[in-house]
Amino acid sequence: MSRLIKKRSKTIGLPPGSLIHVGEKITDEIKISVIDYDEKNFKEIEIKNVADCFPFKDKPSMTWINIDGISKPDIIESIGKNYGFHSLVSEDILNTGQRPKFEDYDDYIYIVLKMLYQPKDEILAEQVSIILGKNYVISFQETSGDVFQKIRERIRNGKGRIRKMGADYLAYALIDSIVDNYYIVLETLGDKLEEIEDNVVNNPTPDTLKIIHGMKRELIFLKKQIWPLREVINNLNRAETTLIKKSIKIFVRDLYDHTIQVIDTIETFREMNSGMLDIYMSSVSNKMNEVMKVLTIFAAIFIPLTFIAGIYGMNFQYMPELGWQWGYFTVIGFMTIVGITLLFYFKNKKWI
Repeated sequence: MSRLIKKRSKTIGLPPGSLIHVGEKITDEIKISVIDYDEKNFKEIEIKNVADCFPFKDKPSMTWINIDGISKPDIIESIGKNYGFHSLVSEDILNTGQRPKFEDYDDYIYIVLKMLYQPKDEILAEQVSIILGKNYVISFQETSGDVFQKIRERIRNGKGRIRKMGADYLAYALIDSIVDNYYIVLETLGDKLEEIEDNVVNNPTPDTLKIIHGMKRELIFLKKQIWPLREVINNLNRAETTLIKKSIKIFVRDLYDHTIQVIDTIETFREMNSGMLDIYMSSVSNKMNEVMKVLTIFAAIFIPLTFIAGIYGMNFQYMPELGWQWGYFTVIGFMTIVGITLLFYFKNKKWI
């Protein structure tokens, strides 16, 4: 439940714009990296002092500032003041329970989305805040490690159009990289669903039911993290701002299609998971029916035999067969014939 709802007790009663970190404190280390580039030049540095990234605001080249670690509000506040961010934006960056959203502040655009990982069996989400300015992009992450490595390599090597385009294309590339990573997570979930489906059909156990419920929680978590992203991309495409050129809109529309595909896949997985719960109940019921069927057949065979044994167990003095030399063997033989006849009858009816 803590993955779905972030505790905000520390912010209760505080005025809007109060800079308090909300969420799990993943790391104390703050890592700031700067990539400054244009079509011909490239520079990549790591900054120890946050003030060293302020001069890049007014440079004519494109600058990507990436901050890993947001647990220190003073650093976020310092960046916000020097780049002219609204205090509510700085507050939202520190609040890791934000839903994906898009906000246009004229001079800059603020975007929140979730970056997903699956290191083991559990899916983890990290909040990524992206601020798009005229000639810069600032990204805030909860911890080190991301899905942007290929973008860094493209910038370093000057491959593709990224060095020739502006900050809006860089922001698009970052979002696109996050959305593409969703497919990797969904592929893993798809393989897991197929495995669960085989177990449900062939050998349903109580552990299978626990796995199905665990998958249900994962899919609910995924829906919460990704579903609002469709609105974010749609607003990004329709935004009337000079920060996003018309030439970038075609890439944003393609990104919107990818987002819809991801959401549709999640809904398909949810339906499959719900269907597997029904299949599990049916499989368990069928197994129980098979057991009851076997017991019923045995009972049906032994009921007439019990009836015959009951008659000859009354021990009346004048029962004719009691004094007959072959009476015992005749009754046993007759009971055997009755049992075999019932077996053939059930077999002919395809009950067994």
